[in-house]
Amino acid sequence: MTRVLVPLAILEGESVSTGLPTLLATMDVTVLGYHVLPEQTPPDQARLQYEDRATGALVDLEAAFDAAGGSADHRLVFTHDRDRTVERIADDTAADAYAITGTTGPVDRLLVTLTGDVAVDRLTSFVTELIGDREIGVTLLLATDDEPRGRTVLERAVASLAEHGIDIEPELAVDEPPLEALLAAAAGHDAIVMGEQAPSLRSFLLGEDAERIAAESVGPVLVVREHRNETEVE
Repeated sequence: MTRVLVPLAILEGESVSTGLPTLLATMDVTVLGYHVLPEQTPPDQARLQYEDRATGALVDLEAAFDAAGGSADHRLVFTHDRDRTVERIADDTAADAYAITGTTGPVDRLLVTLTGDVAVDRLTSFVTELIGDREIGVTLLLATDDEPRGRTVLERAVASLAEHGIDIEPELAVDEPPLEALLAAAAGHDAIVMGEQAPSLRSFLLGEDAERIAAESVGPVLVVREHRNETEVE
């Protein structure tokens, strides 16, 4: 089954909204509780001090995903480098995607962006499994400066999802900055699915763009990772 990694700053009280466990009920989930340490603090020392409290919070979160009908386990890591830890655990667990938590209740409609150098077939396959037999609608967004090619990509994605009876609304944004198109389309959607190589993704996750997204009250973002061969995984 497809696996989603859910990284959380567990000792800072970061948690998941009520709608995320239900949305991910069709997936296997690994909840990654991490705590970023000052450079001079040894991880073993932090583990002795905080492990019981962090583990208790992770067990409760794991139970929330199980109660929603899914399957979940957890990892706890004390680290000096959050980004490298998330990537390493994603590789260790063979995660197909990871979740940026947001605020959402029931998810009725997903915004799926096909913008950028993303694997469209991989995205549509992920969305198909995520939705399953539930009545969740999908808006397919593609921002491009090549309108003919954009229409071709959208048509292929629509055909792939339509085979599974999914309600689809394609949206082509021509000559719009990708992030601006995403922000404009976000209203009315409960969660976003995007590819790992979508434009501005790194700044979206880590920089000022993340604050802009949060200001727009966007729900969870599921980032579908690129396919990795075994030889590519350290």
